[in-house]
Amino acid sequence: MTPFKWFCRFLKKYRALMLLGIVMTTALAALSIVNPYISGMIVDDVVQAGNYDLLPRLIVCLLSVTLITSVLRFLYQVVFETASQGVLYDMRGKVYRKLLEEDFAFYNKKRTGDLMSRQTGDMDAIRHFVAYVIYVVYQNILLFIFALLMIFTVNTRLALCMLVVLPFTALATYRQSKEVKPAFQRNRNCFSSLNAFVQENVSGNRVVKAFAKEDYEKEKFQVENDKFKDAQIKASRVWMKYVPIFEILSYALTVILMLYGGYMVIQGEISMGDLVKVNGYLWMLNTPLRMAGWWVNDIQNFATSVEKIYATYSEEPSIKSPQVHMQNEDVSTAVDTEIAADADKDMGHAADAGAAADVGQQGNTAVVADVKANADSRGGTRLRGDVEFRNVSYRADGEDIVTDVNFKVKAGQTVGIIGSTGAGKSTLMNLLCRFYDASSGQVLVDGQDVRNMDLYYLRDNIGMAMQDVFLFSDTIEGNIAYGRPDCSFEQVKHAAVMADANHFISALPEGYDTIVGERGVGLSGGQKQRISLARALLKNPSVLILDDTTSAVDMETESYIQQQLKNIQDSCTVFVIAYRISSIKDADLILVMDEGRIIEHGTHEELVRKNGYYAQAFRNQYGEIPYELLQSHKNARVDSKKGQKAAGQFRNGANRVIQLSKVSDSGRQSGQETNTAIQGAKEINGANHSAKGQKEMFLAARLQNGRAYTQKGGN
Repeated sequence: MTPFKWFCRFLKKYRALMLLGIVMTTALAALSIVNPYISGMIVDDVVQAGNYDLLPRLIVCLLSVTLITSVLRFLYQVVFETASQGVLYDMRGKVYRKLLEEDFAFYNKKRTGDLMSRQTGDMDAIRHFVAYVIYVVYQNILLFIFALLMIFTVNTRLALCMLVVLPFTALATYRQSKEVKPAFQRNRNCFSSLNAFVQENVSGNRVVKAFAKEDYEKEKFQVENDKFKDAQIKASRVWMKYVPIFEILSYALTVILMLYGGYMVIQGEISMGDLVKVNGYLWMLNTPLRMAGWWVNDIQNFATSVEKIYATYSEEPSIKSPQVHMQNEDVSTAVDTEIAADADKDMGHAADAGAAADVGQQGNTAVVADVKANADSRGGTRLRGDVEFRNVSYRADGEDIVTDVNFKVKAGQTVGIIGSTGAGKSTLMNLLCRFYDASSGQVLVDGQDVRNMDLYYLRDNIGMAMQDVFLFSDTIEGNIAYGRPDCSFEQVKHAAVMADANHFISALPEGYDTIVGERGVGLSGGQKQRISLARALLKNPSVLILDDTTSAVDMETESYIQQQLKNIQDSCTVFVIAYRISSIKDADLILVMDEGRIIEHGTHEELVRKNGYYAQAFRNQYGEIPYELLQSHKNARVDSKKGQKAAGQFRNGANRVIQLSKVSDSGRQSGQETNTAIQGAKEINGANHSAKGQKEMFLAARLQNGRAYTQKGGN
């Protein structure tokens, strides 16, 4: 499909309005020949013939035609403007819906400013074409034809003389159209770049100020602004150099009429009234010639904008819901199919199957049998949460991101993922959510390949608190309830309590009705993370993904959140991506990743005993810990009842360890003190929901252990 054919599809819905506007424009053009004709009659029949009785009637006719043309001009402008706004509304909505369908790969290579330009400047060029250019060009073509026909009725030779300018006009128009289109393409590209630059700087204004780079950014803006200015000037020069040509050609008609028409009047070949008639038709010939350059400019601007919008729209996402053919019409199919059907219905084109395919179903014709198990994928069936990665690899831009990953998680389990930066931790979760498709292998949820599941159904059952927190310019309540907009305020508050966000939200002047600035401006990093976590928890998902969600909160808050997460583990499979050992040490399974591979896996105790990457990370964060203490960690987890008394336990345990550190220095006593210190540390570890207590446990144990070894060596 060509860009112009795609554009014409939007006009179909408004073809009745467009046809009405064309009819009124035609009537207006036809009425435009009446007044010059009456003017000629006044000269010949009234002034020269002395038939003054005709004058009142002819004047009434002139006034009537003028009034009718004024009304028609107002009406058809309203009609075309209405149609243009409708086309703009439908096109903008359809393009926006398509943008929502696009996958991560699309947004990875597109700049926000470019996409904004498609939805603003380019859309306005299309609106201008429908609202103004169409009827103006059509009207002036009719005026030129009607005027030429009327001149032929006056005198054929005079009409032929006036046609001499047409070949020159056609040649100038053709050459201008060839030159102006590339110029406008450069112009639109420079505008997109400028728009993207401004958008990035406005969004990143805090970084600019933090590094005191205002002057540097001003210089960069000046460069982009100069490029746009130069592109504008070059485009203007292209079509402006043709303006004098069209002006000369239009005035040539006047010269021809005055010279040859006057000569014919002198020779008696035409009357003075005929000369007045032709002079009245002259503006109908001049205007199209003078304005031809402007119209070519507008048409090429429109063509450039349509091509750019269509180029963005026509990019098909590689991640799509499978097409499911089922007997039950109530069963939901792919999101792309729904959007295509809705859009075509709006344009009165729902019967066109090819139009639906244009939105997003091209090449997606396979029937996936096991998807039938999810017949109510938009309904109420909830995933259990079993997850399996089977020989999964992912490659992008010629680079291996994830290689041969295998693991299996049962519903309700907690999985911790740790590793170096760029190891592929977040990529695993992106593959699970099917933001990308695995290059090889399978990602299974409840035994089904995610590529065979409806995207909406899969992602609706997954709650994700992303590493890069994004909050909308909405109330805090609206941000938390984003995934479940129909939930009650009590549910929103409960989610905030679980994320340890309720206390700071309630302290705000307007509480949950506080408007969050763009991207959460005005909130700290930790506050934004907790709101993001509450948003994910409120979905009550089958699978919960926490991608470094607590990196910006203190350890006490992190411990509280971990305790709250334990309350939902029975109904939710949890994946925790973190750099802190404290965030994942209680997980049922810990995956250690490096360079896209799982290099270690197991529980906290198993990985510490392996003395590999995980153990080294543990030592880096907590220092050398007595082996007995590490062994005791497995038995030190608290149940919910102990968690309620944790605050008192960790204080008592800490005091006990500190007192024990002051016992006498005999070797035998030191051995007893070491064991007692370990026992005290266990008590504190039993209350590990308090980060402060945990830290004191490790420090006290290290102190006592060091004394014991020192005294043993002395003896």
